[in-house]
Amino acid sequence: MGSLATIRGLHKTYVMGDETVHALDGVDLDFDRGEYIAILGPSGSGKSTLMHILGFMDTPTKGSILFEGEEVSDLSADRRAWYRSNRVGFVFQSFNLLPRLSVLENVALPLLYREDYTEAAREEAAKVALERVGMSHRLSHRPTQLSGGERQRVAIARAIVARPAIVFADEPTGNLDVKNVDRILDLLGSLLAEGITVVLVTHDLSVAAKAKRVISMRAGKVQEDRRQ
Repeated sequence: MGSLATIRGLHKTYVMGDETVHALDGVDLDFDRGEYIAILGPSGSGKSTLMHILGFMDTPTKGSILFEGEEVSDLSADRRAWYRSNRVGFVFQSFNLLPRLSVLENVALPLLYREDYTEAAREEAAKVALERVGMSHRLSHRPTQLSGGERQRVAIARAIVARPAIVFADEPTGNLDVKNVDRILDLLGSLLAEGITVVLVTHDLSVAAKAKRVISMRAGKVQEDRRQ
């Protein structure tokens, strides 16, 4: 479906007291549209740092990132915020749903500051996203009234409501029982038909097995990049 992101010579360095930590140490990767990718590695391998940079939550110390043809490695905070709102979705292990809001309000939240969405358009987009994940029957419920699997499906709906180019799922099954794990991973995989790139960030081999491509990281470097 064509190239989504091209990463060359990516470095991220943190100075902690007298110690310099190379969280990313010369990463080169290409991501295509509609790919199902797992970034696998232990804590400290650089996988979360890579997600934060590709998700426009952080900037690299050095290196180039072309995202949809635009160099984005050194954007202003405002421009990074635009990309986060318009081109990227996130699904987290802890769901990150607001307990006082209804399911519908939680899913519509990413569209709240989008000037191109009226209130009615936000609500309609949220309903479409919830139907996509099989949660149309829970619109007025609060997150505390849902099971873990249902909350994660709502979180996926929130991640895709703005029609992003890429969705990052950070340990998305860590708080789920075995029954729900495959369902959530299959649901994420079904987004590929819409041209969305899905990236699972995990340390779990069984989760990574669901992806079509596995990128293994260690000590800030890509150790292996294989398709399966």
